[in-house]
Amino acid sequence: MKILVVEDESNIAHRVKITCADEGFSCDVAENGIEALEMMKFYDYDAVILDLMLPDIDGFEVLSRIRKIKNTTPVIVLSGLNAVDDKVKCLSIGADDYLTKPFSKVELLARIYAIVRRTSGHSSSSIEVGPISIDIKQRSVKVYGRELALTSKEYSILELLALKKGSVLPKEAFLNHIYGGLDEPELKIVDVFICKLRKKISDITGGSSCIETVWGRGYVLRDFNEDSNSHITSALKVS
Repeated sequence: MKILVVEDESNIAHRVKITCADEGFSCDVAENGIEALEMMKFYDYDAVILDLMLPDIDGFEVLSRIRKIKNTTPVIVLSGLNAVDDKVKCLSIGADDYLTKPFSKVELLARIYAIVRRTSGHSSSSIEVGPISIDIKQRSVKVYGRELALTSKEYSILELLALKKGSVLPKEAFLNHIYGGLDEPELKIVDVFICKLRKKISDITGGSSCIETVWGRGYVLRDFNEDSNSHITSALKVS
């Protein structure tokens, strides 16, 4: 997952970034509201962690502007303000959750997972696409119950496809998700990752990977056609 942290206190921003990195997330930091809004124009984030007391425009205004342009990225407010009125105001503007400082790393991660699952239409940490089961918390994948060995980049691509299931994603979105805008390689590397990912999945399913190419646009994860692989399913269940 890719997270944007909007926080002007460097020690807190560093703590949140390390927490995210330890969990395998890609994490960007914006030190003020204007910078955060600019970054959200160019990059897609799975969640935003937003402080309210910023040096330029406050977090309330940042949140309001995000929602005014119909950006539905889930936002967790992380603030030292603990008054009920502040919490109600944030939630009414469009925040998805509110966590007060000081915060627990475990609780912050739990809330990130919860809102990403909820806004992506999933009730648990596991995303099911036919025989493919993706556990975004454990960063693990199973196909027909068998562990699928993936590199970190292959997993990140499959995770993004699963979270955005049914949506066509351009190659730039994958590079952003994997590299976060830093030292990005050429777009063709995405084709290489997709090719390897498809092969690993189809080796178990007998041909289908659920990942479709939309020529000129990118890739999309579709529902699995169980009937076309029923002989594989039966064999695996027997074994």
